[in-house]
Parts: sequence; C-alpha cells; structure tokens
Amino acid sequence: MTENEIRQNVVNTAISYLGYNKQDGTYKKIIDRYNTYQPLPRSYKVTYKDYWCAVFVSVISMLCGLTDIMFVECSGNIMIELYKKAGRWQEADDYVPSKGDLLLYDWDDNGQGDCTGIPDHIGIVVEVSGNMMKVIEGNKGNAVAYRNIQVNGRYIRGYCLPDYGSKAQSTITNQQISKTAESNKSEKKVAYAKEKENTYAGKYLIIAKEGLNLRYKPGEISQDNLILTIPYQEQVICYGYYTTVKNVKWFLVTYNDLTGYVSSEYLKKEQV
Repeated sequence: MTENEIRQNVVNTAISYLGYNKQDGTYKKIIDRYNTYQPLPRSYKVTYKDYWCAVFVSVISMLCGLTDIMFVECSGNIMIELYKKAGRWQEADDYVPSKGDLLLYDWDDNGQGDCTGIPDHIGIVVEVSGNMMKVIEGNKGNAVAYRNIQVNGRYIRGYCLPDYGSKAQSTITNQQISKTAESNKSEKKVAYAKEKENTYAGKYLIIAKEGLNLRYKPGEISQDNLILTIPYQEQVICYGYYTTVKNVKWFLVTYNDLTGYVSSEYLKKEQV
C-alpha cells in the first residue's frame, strides 16, 4: 500500500469502532483486545475502570499490523516518550497534521504560550479541512466519537507521528502476496488446533472492514505471527478445528491455498 492508503486504513479501522461505548459495554471489546498484546507494555493489564483513549489508539495499531511504528501503550505520557525516542514527536505551533496523525490534548492548557503539560487525552486525526480538523477518539464521553477542533487550537499538546512512509510499498499483485506468504509458510509451521466442534464447520465471510489477519498461532498478536491479511468479504473455510485463547475462539481455516488461524469474532457463517 502507499503511505496515503496506510493512513486511510488506520482511519477506516478507527471509524469501524464508532459508537462503541461504556453504557452498553461494547467498549470492553476494545480493552479486551488491548490486553491480548504480548508482551503487555509495562506488564500492565488495563481494567474496565481505566481511561481507554490510548488503549483505543493502540488497538487500531494492532489491527492494522503497525505496532512497530504506531506504538502500543495505555498511557499518553509514556506514548510521547516513545515517539520522542523514535524522533516522531511534533509540537511546533505551525504544524499542520495529516490523517492518521495522533493528537494529544492537555485540558489544563490556558492558551497562553507553549503547552507543555502532561497529556490527558489522545485521538486519531481523520481529516483536515482548512483550519479545522476532525478527530476520532476513544473514551470521549465514554464512547468512541468524533471531535472537531481548530488546527493549532487550545488544548493541543502535540502530535505523535507514526512513520507510515516506512511501511509504504509499491503496489503488488495478490499472486505476489500469496507467493510471499507461501514462502513464509515453508519456514514457519501453523500450530495444531486443540479442539474440534463439528457445528463450527462451514464457510465464513470476513466481516472486519479492515480485513482479518491470518496467523500461524492462535491469539498471538505480533507481526512475526502474521501470514497475511484476508480482505473484507472474502471467504474462508473452517473444518471445525479451533483453539480458545482468553475466551476467544480462534478458528483454523483455509484461504485459497493457505492455512492459519483467525478470530471467530470477525466471521459470519454462510447459510447452506
């Protein structure tokens, strides 16, 4: 994908969570997904009582397979330090953000001089139009929601800038992707499934709009464990084999000529 496509994929993935909220409990899925990351940053398991804005951003990174450039962390303050170390922190007053940039807020900013306080909140820039921008945020009013704010407006602490350009590549064909995945497959082995249930056997459609990652091992969220990302609405076949990891069933499926694990939470069984 090009850099612009990667940025748009991050935004689209974030938008797919729009409306998740504390009242109906759907926000727990975001926290639960974050807690599957290994190793957990600072070995801290986020609770349902914690603030979860940075957790939301981290989950989007995990889903997009960008954790090496879009760092996983549940603290905005520590996230700033991570991006500073990577040379990807920006707080210049004249900076104009791009979609996919991470905006950090300081609610104690009085609007006078530079804002240098501890960040209180974080979101993902969705779009910039003139001197206004739209941001999508987790834990905004206890929900995933939009905010419109002026570029270089009050309360802006600065921006974390994932190095999307480093992940960009020229367009390649599906055949080339399959060959690459097949090459990786020859070096790594898919884990054995621990359980079988015949009622789970069948054909399934991918319902995650950002696509669904096919993995060698169930429940292990890492780039090294990734075979490829199966596009939205593509079909996979499960023969009833699966492994449960942290209450999530990971189905062993086939896709084209590849075999691996996918989370059953993002599958829809086709009617026979």
